[in-house]
Amino acid sequence: MNRPSIFGSPTKLASLVPVALFTVLAFAAAPPPAAAQSRPYQPESVSASEYARAEQFLPWHAEKLTSGVTVNPRWVDANRFWYRNQVFGGHEFIMIDAAARTRRPAFDHDRLAAALSEASDESHEATDLPFDEFEFNASGGIRFWTDTHERWDCDIGAYRCTGPDSVARATHEIDSPDGALAVFSRDENLWVRDSDSDEERQLSTDGELHWGYGVAPEGCCQEISNRRRDFKPPPVAEWSPDGRRIATHRYDERDVEDLHLLEAATGRPILHSYRYALPGDSIVPTWQLHIFDAETGAHVPADYDPVVGYFGGADTTWHAAQWTPDGARVYFSHHSRDFRNQTLVEVDAATGASRRVIVESGDTWVELNQLRTPYNWRVLDNGSEFIWFSEREGWGHLYLHDLATGEMKNRITQGSWLVVQLLAVDEAARQVYFTGVGREPGRDPYRQHLYRASLDGGGVTLLSPEDAHHAVSASPDGRYFVDTWSTRSTAPVTVLRDDAGRPVMTVEQGDISPLLEAGWEPPVRFSAKARDGVTDVYGYLWLPPTMEEGTVYPVIDYVYPGPQIGPIRTPGFTSGPRGQGHALAQLGFITFAVDAMGTPYRSKAFHESYYGNMRDNGIPDHVSALKALALRYPIDIERVGIFGHSGGGFSSTDAILTFPDFFKVAVSGAGNHDQRGYHFPWGEKYHGLLERNPDGTDSFDSQANQNIASNLKGKLLLHYGSLDDNVHPNMTLLVADALMEANKTFDMLVFPNRNHGYAREPYLIRRTWDYFIEHLMGAEPPVDYRIVQP
Repeated sequence: MNRPSIFGSPTKLASLVPVALFTVLAFAAAPPPAAAQSRPYQPESVSASEYARAEQFLPWHAEKLTSGVTVNPRWVDANRFWYRNQVFGGHEFIMIDAAARTRRPAFDHDRLAAALSEASDESHEATDLPFDEFEFNASGGIRFWTDTHERWDCDIGAYRCTGPDSVARATHEIDSPDGALAVFSRDENLWVRDSDSDEERQLSTDGELHWGYGVAPEGCCQEISNRRRDFKPPPVAEWSPDGRRIATHRYDERDVEDLHLLEAATGRPILHSYRYALPGDSIVPTWQLHIFDAETGAHVPADYDPVVGYFGGADTTWHAAQWTPDGARVYFSHHSRDFRNQTLVEVDAATGASRRVIVESGDTWVELNQLRTPYNWRVLDNGSEFIWFSEREGWGHLYLHDLATGEMKNRITQGSWLVVQLLAVDEAARQVYFTGVGREPGRDPYRQHLYRASLDGGGVTLLSPEDAHHAVSASPDGRYFVDTWSTRSTAPVTVLRDDAGRPVMTVEQGDISPLLEAGWEPPVRFSAKARDGVTDVYGYLWLPPTMEEGTVYPVIDYVYPGPQIGPIRTPGFTSGPRGQGHALAQLGFITFAVDAMGTPYRSKAFHESYYGNMRDNGIPDHVSALKALALRYPIDIERVGIFGHSGGGFSSTDAILTFPDFFKVAVSGAGNHDQRGYHFPWGEKYHGLLERNPDGTDSFDSQANQNIASNLKGKLLLHYGSLDDNVHPNMTLLVADALMEANKTFDMLVFPNRNHGYAREPYLIRRTWDYFIEHLMGAEPPVDYRIVQP
């Protein structure tokens, strides 16, 4: 029989009730108690047609049934931005003029397709132009590169295209503020290129192998992939506002030890070696700030010792460089090796003289933002103050400090909620704009909203009143905000807001009606208690489209433990969530995902809950939540599977080994099963510095999956990519070796020549489905079903 009617029709619900009420219904909607449901859902087989049905809800198919759901603005100036808009049947490019309140095509798509077809002798369609990004060239036309790295210039007045040009795409460059120059790194040295003439000038001359200027670090995570596809990442550099100077680094990996990988090839395999520091290594990468004059080549090193060289957005190292408006000084932040200190540094651009402005310390890691967002500190243009993000009082908030002394002047925000991203500052009005979570009572604590607060404290104003998740970005001058708001059950709406929060125009009205007509249903939002019986954890359940009364269904737990991010990411609309929830539900599984303790968006205590104990992985909260949900939903608590990739590969294997009587099946991919084999800052930040004991053990033994391999009772499928230069295959092989030593039966897949990002390959998806169908559901999967990715 069909699903109990208490679920209602998502389409009708979305059209009849306001967003806030729908949220309440989503939390409350539940079938009859599972205690009365005892018959397991266990068909003899699952057919190819059922796989085909599930395949239609994979991201690349589902997203084609939506339109106008994503707006990523590319600002041309303070008032205008363009974005690539997905529409039914293709895509288009839209230009928004915020000052004029106009929305129009960025160019005539039909004429451009015709001009490009004529010039290239290939057929091009208006809704399928061969580029995703473009830039305006000096003549007012557009320049773009195709997937085959051909550069084209098109006059969008006369609609004539010239090309392809032999100049390779400058993916490795960063334009100056006025676009006249571009900076890049080549052969370990810093260069600039004149954008009009393509003339190049070398700024540094003493760069050497593994000690170069502006080079993107090898140590994690795309070095070999970049080499194989001849991709040159942009330099680590920041232009001064006047375009005169460039702040960069000299990155030192000279004595860092190598890791090695073998590329499968006909005859002899190809050896790839790359610098990669591990926890406990005596030598790790470091970097030092250097400043170059773009015109004269004058070079000034900062008078500041090299600092630990991890480059992660959430940890605000190099990515946190900021110039003063006059280009006289540059500021950067860095952390200590154990992440227990964060320091803000001021450097005189002319002399290199440096000073520490503030040093913040903590008992565990200290972060300047909880997420992989732009840094949450800002030196104000008045030259006397700066905004500083801190979790010193248990929640992430903004504080105003004196720039000369580093002393706190006042709290900008405070309370039991979290500032997510600092967006803009209006110094004249003494206002700061930011996104935050958890402030509005009665709302989902993970939904972000836009706020304004006084720099001098005393008031926070909500600027995005809709009870939904708001993805917000600011214009370059902070006068406008592009706000895309949605829930998991409602189509996104994108509006342009002014600095008072007023919607001044609608940018996009998303349309998901074809997706709903295809049978897509939103997941059910739930809250449950964590392991302590007190703390609330939040997640989603994806339910099969038809459920029989008196039947319980196997459940698949999609896991990513963090701590830098959780498995759900945001509670806004997505047609293709991580974890394949909609597709797996079509196969008859209940799919589960939860932001367990140890993930961000909550208090400092919640986030650091398993500091020093990475084996935890939040899994006890998964167990407690699933047991509670089994009393409310038709979950077969005797048939629980789990899967994940990367950190999820580590935690899914951990789950089936630590809770072998609860988790019956695990599919674990590319797992960092032992942080001693993973990039040094990860384990050293979240588990602590490696300490060796006199008996030969060390402080990292407790988290290594191979050390508990003998616990395996259920079915385990391990897989990895043989060219994974992020999570080295060695860690999976150690687990496999330990399983063999313990005489345990398990399965393993190797993906030849794949880097870390193979998780959504069709072959892996199909094999994952097969594994859960066979070993968790107890049915026969179709033989060699082929999933096709466009």
